[in-house]
Amino acid sequence: MAKLLIHGGKKITGKLRVNGAKNAALPIMAACILVKGEVILKRVPDISDVWVMANILRSLGAEVDFEGRGEMRINTDNISITTAPYELVKQIHASFDITGPLLARFDKAEVHLPGGCVIGTRAVDLHIEGFEKLGAEVEMEHGILKAKRKELKGARIYFPKSSVGATKNIMMAACLSGGRTILENAAREPEVADLGGFLVKCGAKISGIGTSNIEIEGVKRLKGAEYSIISDRIEAGTYLFASVITEGDVYLEDIDPKFLESVIAKIESTGQKVEKGENWIRLKATRPVRALEITTAPFPGFPTDLQPPLASVLTVADGTSIIEETIFDGRFNYVDELRRMGADIRVHDKSAVVKGVKKLTGAPVDAMDIR
Repeated sequence: MAKLLIHGGKKITGKLRVNGAKNAALPIMAACILVKGEVILKRVPDISDVWVMANILRSLGAEVDFEGRGEMRINTDNISITTAPYELVKQIHASFDITGPLLARFDKAEVHLPGGCVIGTRAVDLHIEGFEKLGAEVEMEHGILKAKRKELKGARIYFPKSSVGATKNIMMAACLSGGRTILENAAREPEVADLGGFLVKCGAKISGIGTSNIEIEGVKRLKGAEYSIISDRIEAGTYLFASVITEGDVYLEDIDPKFLESVIAKIESTGQKVEKGENWIRLKATRPVRALEITTAPFPGFPTDLQPPLASVLTVADGTSIIEETIFDGRFNYVDELRRMGADIRVHDKSAVVKGVKKLTGAPVDAMDIR
């Protein structure tokens, strides 16, 4: 098991270029299944999830050229298999993103329920309902979603709750479906919009990208293209919180501050001053850190992925903070580890009460959450 040995007491300072977004790269890689010809992706992060997705595509018959230097070449012309190995699928939740593209291109898909997530359950019911409205027959058998169709046709699909995963999967499937598909209450996350931008670059007809109402006019085929992935707002936010908790000074490049408006607003509420430009953010931390109340929500609300780093900051804030988690039921599984370091946190159902202490102390801990 990998270990990190951290000597505390140092300020996080310096200049950093933010990497490409993992949560945009993975569905875009899956979307390449829809494309005839070569796709060249820029700013692909060199992380384990990306390597797993690359191997999933290879297992289906795709050619994937990636050496971890930001550029990836994908050609799915020779894909002939519509079932990915469970050994790969179970490693990352994003593996389920291949379902919509496989169904649209090959009229069938058999995909194991996804794994790779310890922060709570991620239901696939909205995916299933969307596929069925497009005209697919869907059944669950031994933990495998099996979908097939004679012909996918456009439909009006309303999501009773905003779902990033379902929005991505149905949008990809609809690109090669006949007629017009309208997605209502669609997810607005920048990574979903980036997927839409990639599909349009490849020839898809999509309007309303970045809004809660997306319209897709089906086309017969998508063509190869070159595309640069957006910056990772979660990585950027993590470094901003690292600066606050260590009273540091960080300057982040290649990041659109609009992706982090709710995050920056909360950081400023703790008493910090944030400077920003068109494509950069700087935070020079000060003391004291003020307590606050926060509720996670779909974009443009405060992102659940940045809830753990924010909680870490609030452990040394002046006063008592309240965190309400509305997305994942297992997101507070890191709390006991922070307690080992001296944090005063109590969890009640979907809320956490954080009473600030003067400082944390070193301790052996497990990384229960990716953040």
